[in-house]
Amino acid sequence: MEKLKRYVIFVIGLFINSLGVSFVTKANLGTSPISSIPYVLSLNFPFTLGQFTILFSLLLIAIQLIILRRNFKLEHVLQIPVSVVFGYFIDVTMMLLAFIQPHNYFSSIFYLLAGCIILGFGVYMEVLADVAMLPGESFVRAVSFTWKTDFGITKIIFDISMTVIAGVLSFIFAHQLDGIREGTVIAALLVGFIARLFGRLFAFLPAVLFRESTEKTVTNISTGTSNL
Repeated sequence: MEKLKRYVIFVIGLFINSLGVSFVTKANLGTSPISSIPYVLSLNFPFTLGQFTILFSLLLIAIQLIILRRNFKLEHVLQIPVSVVFGYFIDVTMMLLAFIQPHNYFSSIFYLLAGCIILGFGVYMEVLADVAMLPGESFVRAVSFTWKTDFGITKIIFDISMTVIAGVLSFIFAHQLDGIREGTVIAALLVGFIARLFGRLFAFLPAVLFRESTEKTVTNISTGTSNL
């Protein structure tokens, strides 16, 4: 029963996460670092942000397989259906938010900050569920595990790398910087902080929701890690 509850919370968190990504994207100030490459590609090719998110996630999973080798467990395969669901959630929420058309910089900032808060809460719910990771975070964990690097520092390097690669792709395909703006940097700085803030605000939830593994869940929320 507890496992089912965790998966329900995870799926809800996944949808909230996608809603946050869509809000940030609709602000027209860039998108989150992990979505920057799919977003730039979606601006230059006839595929949606969600579809490119799925393809990019599958690429990250394949690279994890190469990095982890024997340490790549069967549980990691769960990232594949998670990626597909997340990609479709992004497309659905982008359609639901089609009415958002910022007409000035103030409204763009408003939607950007709203997206960061929503995305942060979605990340918190995924960590709270503690059943899976999205490929981006799982990729960072694979690198940290293999080369014994600090997870936080590796995550920062990963986010910067994704943003730089997205910028390069934008110049290659559009001959200008398109899809990468100040919103990308703001999202990178705020989302993790907001997720940890929700973790502190709702520190009582693990004990209320889960009778088992409460101590472990609390630890994961405080460190921002999951258990895929």
